[in-house]
Amino acid sequence: MPILIQHDELFDRLTAERFAADRGTTAATRTVVLDVRWSLAEPDGTAAYWDGHIPGAVYVDLDRQLADHDVAGEGRHPLPSEAAFTEAMRSWGIREGDTVVVTDDLGNQSAARAWWLLRHAGVADVRMLDGALAAWRAAGHPLDTGWVSPEPGDATARFGGMPVVDADAAAELADGGVLLDARAGERFRGEVEPIDPRAGHIPGAQSSPSAASLDQAGRFLPAEVLRERFAALGAEPGVAVAAYCGSGVTGAHLVAALEIAGVDAALYPGSWSQWSRDEARPVATGPA
Repeated sequence: MPILIQHDELFDRLTAERFAADRGTTAATRTVVLDVRWSLAEPDGTAAYWDGHIPGAVYVDLDRQLADHDVAGEGRHPLPSEAAFTEAMRSWGIREGDTVVVTDDLGNQSAARAWWLLRHAGVADVRMLDGALAAWRAAGHPLDTGWVSPEPGDATARFGGMPVVDADAAAELADGGVLLDARAGERFRGEVEPIDPRAGHIPGAQSSPSAASLDQAGRFLPAEVLRERFAALGAEPGVAVAAYCGSGVTGAHLVAALEIAGVDAALYPGSWSQWSRDEARPVATGPA
């Protein structure tokens, strides 16, 4: 299945589905759009969602629905349980067999968490809106205001669709495979650390900021460009690769970029927020 969908294709799909619904018929496809606006600086995206979102898009609360903060010792955004994620998917109106499109206002760097979790849960067709909301707006497509409350869906989460590594496996990959850090370079080098207890990176990891996978318009770079970029870091098909970030959010974006490039990669969900809190884990600073 493709990872990305372009704004015109999404607009055409949604238009066809609304037209079919107005006529009382069933469209060939059913598309659920999820709005995952979140950032470290502004974790609550509800105000932005209210002000304007893709028609029919359902708001996703990353902190509450894409993480389980009752889990201790697993970082700032521990993965939700299958039961909790099943409840979330159904609240978004997702049914078995739906195409799900996720987006945000950050070049998909937060929406990728939903993309990854939905794939991990067994949803077959999950795509990111390439260029995210900026591309949708630039194309002149409409936005709606207010709140969307869909009819409950029937989807069930069955985790295991995406590879996951823990802290020990991440340490082994840093030593004998390729471990990529999706955070900004200054955080990787330990020059700044705005939120976690220690600054630096996992020894042996390499810096690969998630934003560097995007062009100036917030779209993913072409597959061949990404392939060349990752190959320079040793991340190639057949090599054991994993990605991490601060708390498993932009790390998912890096996993997506690697998949576009044809490289399979695991996610270390606990990421730096888990690693840096364990005093027994070593920390490196400076360039890789």
